Amino acid sequence: MKILGIGNAIVDVICKVDENFISQNKLTKGTMKLIFDDKEFQSMLSNLKIEKTISGGSVANSIVGLSQLGNKVGFIGKVSDDELGSKYEDGLKSEKVEYFYTKKKEALPTGSCLILVTPDSERTMCTFLGTAGKINENDVDTVIIEKADMIFLEGYLWDEGEPKKAFEKAINSAKKVAMSLSDQFCVDRHKPHFLDLVRNKLDITFANEQEMMSLLEVNNFEEVIEFGKSLKKLIVITRGEKGAISINGNEVTENGVEKDLIIKDLTGAGDLFAAGFLHGYLNNNSPVECLDKGREMSSKIIQQIGARL
Repeated sequence: MKILGIGNAIVDVICKVDENFISQNKLTKGTMKLIFDDKEFQSMLSNLKIEKTISGGSVANSIVGLSQLGNKVGFIGKVSDDELGSKYEDGLKSEKVEYFYTKKKEALPTGSCLILVTPDSERTMCTFLGTAGKINENDVDTVIIEKADMIFLEGYLWDEGEPKKAFEKAINSAKKVAMSLSDQFCVDRHKPHFLDLVRNKLDITFANEQEMMSLLEVNNFEEVIEFGKSLKKLIVITRGEKGAISINGNEVTENGVEKDLIIKDLTGAGDLFAAGFLHGYLNNNSPVECLDKGREMSSKIIQQIGARL
């Protein structure tokens, strides 16, 4: 197996909303909010028209992208034995992703993410983790991890207690570890832990510019570049209209963005960028080829609704 993803098994529910919906519900546009009560989630959803329902989760989206590019891949994520859990499993299998989890009836339902797309194509997420957030070390099989060239983790999954133990077990068993910081919400919530991961445990870190500057508590992107050079590990940063950059010791590589795209939905842009970059990396492409493949995949996904091609 080229790569094994471990992440939140979430079913995405995509809805179009206006700007007022975001402000009325006290949401911060472009970020993710955790909802801890399923009733609150259902209440918010009750007044909306659903555009699309699809198996999601950040790392799972990347893994599907890698599978579509012809890589042998797998995924570990926790669902319940309910309707959404079955849909989730079927969604992975249809994309030739080997699913290393045997679902059973859990106390909490399968997780859901309400993705609110505003007229500017920005997405704001409200996530009810359900049983996905209850992943523990018993759900992580070291034998499976050892069969993969690399594991790919997401910051969304990291939390104190059982998820942290699952993370640590996976990292300690892996040949190579990549991780996405996921969201500024996650960075701000777990800053000391994420900084330790980036410095000491990850081989590849994916982040956007905002997340990385928040993690390092700097105001100048040049300081991010200097940090990356000193780290001597691979850091890959997306920068919106400025393109993307990879830093590996003193090797700094940049590329731009594709022009004149008709953007419909930014959901999954980072996930598919990571898929493209990792495809290049796992197949021994040059840094510029890896960045270009990431750009190609992210450019495709933002021209459609949803986070899977």
